Amino acid sequence: MKSATRSASSPFFIPDDTGAVRPIGGMAKRSFDIVAASVALLLFSPLFLLIMALVKFSDGGRVFYGHRRIGHNGQSFKCLKFRTMMERGDQILEDYFKANPDAYEEWCATRKLQNDPRVTVVGAVLRKLSLDELPQLLNIIRGEMSVVGPRPVVEDELELYDSAAEFYLRSRPGLTGLWQISGRNDVSYATRVAFDTQYVQNWSLLVDFVIVFKTIPAVCLSRGSY
Repeated sequence: MKSATRSASSPFFIPDDTGAVRPIGGMAKRSFDIVAASVALLLFSPLFLLIMALVKFSDGGRVFYGHRRIGHNGQSFKCLKFRTMMERGDQILEDYFKANPDAYEEWCATRKLQNDPRVTVVGAVLRKLSLDELPQLLNIIRGEMSVVGPRPVVEDELELYDSAAEFYLRSRPGLTGLWQISGRNDVSYATRVAFDTQYVQNWSLLVDFVIVFKTIPAVCLSRGSY
């Protein structure tokens, strides 16, 4: 797997004492992340508690789900979500692929299923409104993610980035980003990679503000979410 190095030419890529490249944006972006995530957690705390209750009482399973993702400089972390899938989801998906070969092709192409058999009734609503991702505010405060950036990927997805993986690795993964406001699952994976590359190459705090502003209608209209 490729990782960011000292050779990065952008002024935003500043190596630390270990030689690792610091995330794009420096202290300005990090300060914005901490303030925005803290305020959002405070404002959404009643909704947070309501969703926790709905998920727990729907089937008695876990409330949160942490999936291992690749972050800045190739470091792995547990990306938090409200659980939207049934327990034993891996076995359910395997059985579904055996009975539906076309669904397996869809999965290989996009790493998503429009009709995922693992998703619960409550989970389907949370996904449609992107509310399942609210716990990632905690990932932001912990420094594992950013408010804006490429969406976090698993290791085998990063291989699909090919040479563009170096751009993904120079940024903290984001709660929202260009992909989210540009169609999400309605666009190809290659287009998603192009969005991530464009964002990292042209980062500015103003761009982050614009993306956050455009995220609101994109979420409300459920563009490309499933």
